[in-house]
Amino acid sequence: MKILNDEEIEAMRVVGRISREILDEAAAATAVGVTSDELDRIVHEATVERESYPSPLNYYNFPKSCCVSVNECICHGIPDQRPLQDGDIVNLDITAYHRGFHADLNETLFVGNVDDESKKLVRVAHECLYKSIDMVKPGEKYREVGNTIQKHAASNGCSVVRTYCGHGINELFHTSPTVPHYSKNKAVGLMKPGHTFTIEPMISAGTWKDLTWPDNWTSVTADGKRSAQFEQTLLCTESGVEILTERRSKGGQPYFMD
Repeated sequence: MKILNDEEIEAMRVVGRISREILDEAAAATAVGVTSDELDRIVHEATVERESYPSPLNYYNFPKSCCVSVNECICHGIPDQRPLQDGDIVNLDITAYHRGFHADLNETLFVGNVDDESKKLVRVAHECLYKSIDMVKPGEKYREVGNTIQKHAASNGCSVVRTYCGHGINELFHTSPTVPHYSKNKAVGLMKPGHTFTIEPMISAGTWKDLTWPDNWTSVTADGKRSAQFEQTLLCTESGVEILTERRSKGGQPYFMD
């Protein structure tokens, strides 16, 4: 697992800030009647304006510049012409590549008036991320992250998707370590200062099982119930953790709390 030097860490801070600014622009445009294609256009233009490249674009033939995952879509939703509807929950997943480094984050937002069950699901997903971020420090085992997340999800009647994991990120979009979000996983390695990686739990209202559409990207819950996700790119420091993609306003709170 790569330990970044001071120069590389500073480059990660820069791309982390850029990726957050891009998500902020997309979040500001998220509303009833807006298509995910329009959000993708905003993301693409905001990325290019910042002398960056949208990492998802053409990544293993992914056709768009971000992932937009609505309701029962767990992750990797391909932006299209469907307008967002009142009551939807929508996840915006942004990755930018700037001067040799990637940073990756996502948030689940409310569209209009969302039902209480969906509000709880989104809240629990956010809590799962932040309970796991609180663990990050030198010497912590990567496999322990999943124990913390699954315990909190299960105590709230939710399940944890097992197919997709957090990951190392630096000059590579996805690299070691692998950070599973479920308990009793076999992930290897200890956190060390200079490690940069994501934690990005996908929390579902029903089953943890997923299906992939014939487009080979779109992942949905097997039972059609909703799923919510939050993600940050993290730096393990000597004293704990720095959230490189944290929101710069409102104390870093997520948009669904605004």
